[in-house]
Amino acid sequence: MTRAHRNLNIAAAVLPFLAFLAAIPLLWNEWIGPLDLILLVALYFLSVVGITVGFHRLLTHRAFQTHKPVEYLFALLGSMAIEGPVIGWVSDHRKHHAHADEEGDPHSPHIGPDGDEAGALRGLWHAHLGWLFDHVTAAGAEKYAPDLLEDRGMRFISRWFGLWAALGLAIPFGLAWALTGDLLAGVGAFFWAGLIRVFLVHHVTFSINSICHFFGRRRFQTEDESTNVFWLAIPSFGESWHHNHHAFPRSATHGLRWWEVDVGGLVVRAMRRVGLAWNVVLITRERQHQRLVEGRGRAAKARATVS
Repeated sequence: MTRAHRNLNIAAAVLPFLAFLAAIPLLWNEWIGPLDLILLVALYFLSVVGITVGFHRLLTHRAFQTHKPVEYLFALLGSMAIEGPVIGWVSDHRKHHAHADEEGDPHSPHIGPDGDEAGALRGLWHAHLGWLFDHVTAAGAEKYAPDLLEDRGMRFISRWFGLWAALGLAIPFGLAWALTGDLLAGVGAFFWAGLIRVFLVHHVTFSINSICHFFGRRRFQTEDESTNVFWLAIPSFGESWHHNHHAFPRSATHGLRWWEVDVGGLVVRAMRRVGLAWNVVLITRERQHQRLVEGRGRAAKARATVS
């Protein structure tokens, strides 16, 4: 990783965090208005949908198909979350699935950056944030994301990531200024719907890498340490049903039970209903039951071998 790349990653992580610290006394002094909140919620929704539906379910796992302009729109929205260029994000996540919680996984809480076994705190730090400071974005993209590298539009969007990231911060500023005619209103919207929104999106998303491979519940037998964490389901738009996802990586919905809230899955279903998504991969109850039975059989066989 070059020094410039590392410094950019540090800035992208630290500046929203400093804004969050500043937000505490500002909230105490009520320096936030209805327009700030509306823009914060709207841009949070678009950013998280861009990541969970766009970068993740569509572009990484091809859980459904859509029109090419819609793919590009999702790539732009995901870029505004400021989690790195789309090709690098997809490549890293496919690498994560190929080497989940073993050497080669870019962000496992169980394996350190040198491939060694990591302690709890060191591992959680590495998985949540530390890996961004020592991992080269898009390393191995030729192997893990050749489909995106062959797509001229995706290459353009990935190459100009900095522009989309800047737009994600400039849009709330411009909207608030245009709607109110007040420059200070624009500054406030930049702070809340820009920096604070990025902070919230980052740490909800990063928690999938750290918390959802360390704490939580497991239902299926998988070869990794992925878990389901219910209290992250709503802010992550269903990404925290992460164990379900590792059991069925191509599933367009991560919430597999009726009570497993999955906003990202609802977005995909809504797109299918209006003709914007097709070939949507859904996991039937029969397939889930079969996976459970197979897992119990393997576990019983393993216990018999040990005894």
